[in-house]
Amino acid sequence: MTRGKDEIDPESALRAGDSASLAGNILCQREGVIATVTLFNPEKLNALNAAMWLRLREVMGELGADTSLRCVIVRGEGVVFAAGGDLEEFRTARANVDRALAYHEVVGEALAAIESCPHPTLAAILGPCVGGGLEIACACDLRVAGEGAKFGAPIMKLGFSMYPGELAGFLKLAGPAVAKEILLEGRLLSAAEAYAKGLLTRVVADAGLEQEVQATAARIASGAPLVARWHKQWIARLMEDRPLSVEEKRASFAFLDTQDYAEGLAAFLEKRPPRFTGR
Repeated sequence: MTRGKDEIDPESALRAGDSASLAGNILCQREGVIATVTLFNPEKLNALNAAMWLRLREVMGELGADTSLRCVIVRGEGVVFAAGGDLEEFRTARANVDRALAYHEVVGEALAAIESCPHPTLAAILGPCVGGGLEIACACDLRVAGEGAKFGAPIMKLGFSMYPGELAGFLKLAGPAVAKEILLEGRLLSAAEAYAKGLLTRVVADAGLEQEVQATAARIASGAPLVARWHKQWIARLMEDRPLSVEEKRASFAFLDTQDYAEGLAAFLEKRPPRFTGR
């Protein structure tokens, strides 16, 4: 990305000095066409520091560019999704407005990398899903949670507001009424309440979360991958407050020229499972 001379380079600003803790990591592993991204900082309930936000942005960019993938699972290490940002580094990361802006621009870019990932993304949520953890979950396409999970952003108790670049995705999913409830009251919602308010796709027993997440990812991966990507694109486009052009309507039939379309029809008529190749 090329920046103007007066723009802040978030990565350079964050790497300057000693504000970014070396603890914690973003792990990534792949099994077939499904990748799993793990928020790893177990000593701090998987709280994300600046280095982790930078790495999360990088990992999601790399996965997004891998056209052989069909689904990305995002989870926390152990029985915790993520307890927010690493508050211990905030005094240095937010030492002044420039550093604070640089820090939160990276957070916003990491969240945008999740939301704009062409592959379907699935948050697997156990335990606390708070602050930055909630923002990450909201950036995913689907959210499956264990019944013991907790959701919220009690930052009003810490004296700071949510950065607009982070609030946007949360607001899009939660809506203004629920966003105000969570941010103004600062209380944590149970999984059942979060589901009732539209924040979750489904809730299962904690012990059954892994099985449900894997089954969900397998269902996604069994579909035509180009179709999954197109559905994500069209849903995002239709959320914009402007009508479709004739060119866009015509573009919605791009599937007619794909091998997967021919395969899907043939498999249906031959009463067999389809074998999609993403072409």
